Amino acid sequence: MKTDFKHLNRIFVLVVLLIGYYSNVYAQEFKLSDYKMRFTFTTQKDTANNRQLDVSFLAANKKDRKDRIPVTEALIKFYHSGKDTLLLIGESKTNKQGIASMTVPESMPLEMDEEGYFNFIAQFDKTESLKRQKKSIQVKDLILDLNLTEQDSTQIVTLNAFTKDSLGNQISVEELDVVFSVGGMLSRLPLEEASVEDGVYEFEMPSDIPGDLNGDFQLYAFVDDHDDFGTVLQSVKSNWGVFDDIVKPEKNKLWTEAAPIWMYVVLTFLLVGVWANYLYTIIKLWKIKKIGSNV
Repeated sequence: MKTDFKHLNRIFVLVVLLIGYYSNVYAQEFKLSDYKMRFTFTTQKDTANNRQLDVSFLAANKKDRKDRIPVTEALIKFYHSGKDTLLLIGESKTNKQGIASMTVPESMPLEMDEEGYFNFIAQFDKTESLKRQKKSIQVKDLILDLNLTEQDSTQIVTLNAFTKDSLGNQISVEELDVVFSVGGMLSRLPLEEASVEDGVYEFEMPSDIPGDLNGDFQLYAFVDDHDDFGTVLQSVKSNWGVFDDIVKPEKNKLWTEAAPIWMYVVLTFLLVGVWANYLYTIIKLWKIKKIGSNV
């Protein structure tokens, strides 16, 4: 078998030209000077008391706000800043959405400053095409303590919200907006919006919250993007839910074995029409044959 080197050479040249063309088109459409870098740094504390550090790295068009391009595969370094130390927590690259994340476990020892803040830094080092980016964030450790009690057949939820100073002393939160919700199949379902005062909030749990087979469900307390605490989520398991164990079997639905009645009706009309057409055709053919034989 002989190899046609001339043919392969032509294909190679064509591929190179196409790559060069599309590279030139892309370069003309995307000019770095037309974009401004958006480097945002946020933090969230989850139900396991771990802290999530998130960086969003985007290139935003200066003229068109809707035109935003994620900066992918950018190496982000996360630091914890103490009084006299700078600890590298870890490194993470941005994904296809331009987001890099790092989890700080509860067990990691962190140092507070004199005002009771934890200090974190996210940094992107300078490259040939992109400038150095750096953001810092201060956050206090908010503790949400959910307690469930029953008083005279009434189900009471009590939330205690407090922080700790550099000496470990508890300090009640004076004012705090909290959203209470229950866990659903796809998302959390809002239950009550509250304003905590002096670190305590109490409300009566509705008696018709659906639960699982054992009546269990998750109750959540959520603080969204607070200036001092960031985003905080806490939960507790409750067995105050209700479960209807009498399941009525559904009939004639799209998802059941027996189809809806209207589908049977439509199918019947279609089949009758098809067979009627066959019968009509056969009769006509028989008549044509009879007329031909008489002639």
